[in-house]
Amino acid sequence: MQAKHLDQVYGAIADPTRRAIITLLSEDGEVNVGFLAERFPLSLNGVSKHIKVLERAGLVERTVRGREHRLRLRPEPLRDAVQWLEHYRGFWEKRLDALEVLLTKKNRR
Repeated sequence: MQAKHLDQVYGAIADPTRRAIITLLSEDGEVNVGFLAERFPLSLNGVSKHIKVLERAGLVERTVRGREHRLRLRPEPLRDAVQWLEHYRGFWEKRLDALEVLLTKKNRR
């Protein structure tokens, strides 16, 4: 995953409102923007701004049918972000395992 796109994904999920939108879309599937906006104590314009950030990160796809705008979650960028984190989780687990061995040896002395 390109660094710029990864930055967009992490930037998008850094906000609690956007994470809540992702959760709703993951549970409800495809929803219209009005339905989504009713779930938040924000103006329609405020929710639309959050949706645009999610769209730029590739996390949400919009379909327009007449006047109705429908949204659905695109989870692939989240999977890519998780894979990036997994690499570093393995790195830190190795380091922590080595620290545990070192501390155990010191305590036995």
